[in-house]
Amino acid sequence: MSLWNQCLERLRQELPTQQFSMWIRPLVCEEQEGYVALFAPNRFVLDWVRDKYLDNITGLLREFAGESAPQLHLEVMNRQRVNNSSQQNSASSSGMSKSAPRQNAYQHSAQSQPGSNQSGSIQQEHSQSASQPQQSSANQSPTSHNPYSHSNTNQHHSPQNIGGFSRGNDFADNNSGDKSFGDRSSGDSSSGDRNSSINANSSRSYHEQNRAANQASAPRTQPSPRVVPIPEAMKHKSNINPTYQFDNFVEGKSNQLARAAATQVANNPGGSYNPLFIYGGTGLGKTHLLHAVGNGIVANNGDAKIVYMHSERFVQDMVKALQNNAIEDFKRFYRSVDALLIDDIQFFANKERSQEEFFHTFNALLEGNQQIILTSDRYPKEIDGVEDRLKSRFGWGLTIAIEPPELETRVAILMRKAAENRIHLPNEVAFFIAKRLRSNVRELEGALNRVIANANFTGRPITIDFVREALRDLLALQEKLVTVDNIQKTVADYYKIKVADILSKRRSRSVARPRQVAMALAKELTNHSLPELGNAFGGRDHTTVLHACRKIEQLREESHDIKEDYKNLIRTLSS
Repeated sequence: MSLWNQCLERLRQELPTQQFSMWIRPLVCEEQEGYVALFAPNRFVLDWVRDKYLDNITGLLREFAGESAPQLHLEVMNRQRVNNSSQQNSASSSGMSKSAPRQNAYQHSAQSQPGSNQSGSIQQEHSQSASQPQQSSANQSPTSHNPYSHSNTNQHHSPQNIGGFSRGNDFADNNSGDKSFGDRSSGDSSSGDRNSSINANSSRSYHEQNRAANQASAPRTQPSPRVVPIPEAMKHKSNINPTYQFDNFVEGKSNQLARAAATQVANNPGGSYNPLFIYGGTGLGKTHLLHAVGNGIVANNGDAKIVYMHSERFVQDMVKALQNNAIEDFKRFYRSVDALLIDDIQFFANKERSQEEFFHTFNALLEGNQQIILTSDRYPKEIDGVEDRLKSRFGWGLTIAIEPPELETRVAILMRKAAENRIHLPNEVAFFIAKRLRSNVRELEGALNRVIANANFTGRPITIDFVREALRDLLALQEKLVTVDNIQKTVADYYKIKVADILSKRRSRSVARPRQVAMALAKELTNHSLPELGNAFGGRDHTTVLHACRKIEQLREESHDIKEDYKNLIRTLSS
């Protein structure tokens, strides 16, 4: 095992999986006598690694190499090195087809990691899919006759909840009349159409332009326009919401990595994090990040074609294309985009025909270095009803979680949304709301909307007493769920011990650690004082509760297991 691979293995063990996948795995190593060069895919990753992980890496080099430890260099990878590394990876992938190595130069260092499936079965699947987009491209008519050409109409939807963290209607209103493929005057925009294609001035993406240039010398027959009736819902109009930006996405520990990854993709689409898979509960900002990426890509390249959609819309479009005998046009459209952003991919479950078509679309886009971003409410391998070959491909790039916001982030969200609505929200009121509503951002913003509406209607100032009155039913429900007794029972069930063990004097690790977790949760989720909590936990002194809270806070920073346990328990108690 090479020196760098030894360091990689140790870093993989020491760092949380998300951090390792996002910052360490993309590094490409070049070892020579006396020095080790690490190449980052871009300046953003380089600066982050230098700031956060340089000491770890140099320490491991000294540990494994001793006095002969090589000198470490950090550089940004140039395009030539990317291409060379990609070719080397492809050649060493045991017969893998060209489309398979989304294990590219950015993931070169991950080849020895578990889960890098490069079997012959994947090669066969890629080979089957690769032929389809090539045939479609060869037969493609000029864009003026393309039944799926991107509309110049920019349609925007204002968020239904303040701040843009929630999503509007996911599906189009299909009451509009049918139009033909050849109708290029579709300037109207139905209010619910979620499909999007951003291209203000250009009807062809740069991928299409490259294909056209390569085929310019080949004689071909100009096909006549096809006129096939199709519902308005299949006309793709721009739906990237301009209010969803990185600047107004409130960042905290719970979403910091997801935001950083999304920012990197916006600056370098089709690069190191392709596909990007973001998962997490509802109302945590996944859709906001998707739109922010789309806005970022277009800001950097106004000619880029971006398609944002809900997964159900992909299914609906495919069904309509089949009904109208236009499946080849459907394929050509989705495989010509520069970035495909699909929300709630879990709704592909048990839709075998849609999964089959998306599988081939996925392969074609990755082969063309076109960006794919997917979101889901759960980890990809936990999505039931989705084929294993798709789940495997979801993990080829970067999979990252977005967590429920911590207290400080919840307060910041409330303050920002209040400011956007020109409402004065006292700090103590923001903390009061944030401490009691913690499951997701959508619930938080909904509560603030309610408070603002009541204040506007009654003309009363927003105080804690006013909020307590305006949200009395919501707060009563939360207080019913989050009691010390319920916390003790939930923690005992989670760790498979008895509540009596938590209240006992036993000090074994299997009991003491869950007891400390329960105390920390009770301190965070209830309004009881330390002495009251001590009495509730078997008559203990308040200093014992304080020590438990500090210990768990420390372990959440140091131990991935404790961090996950605490997060899962918070989610259970808050839902």
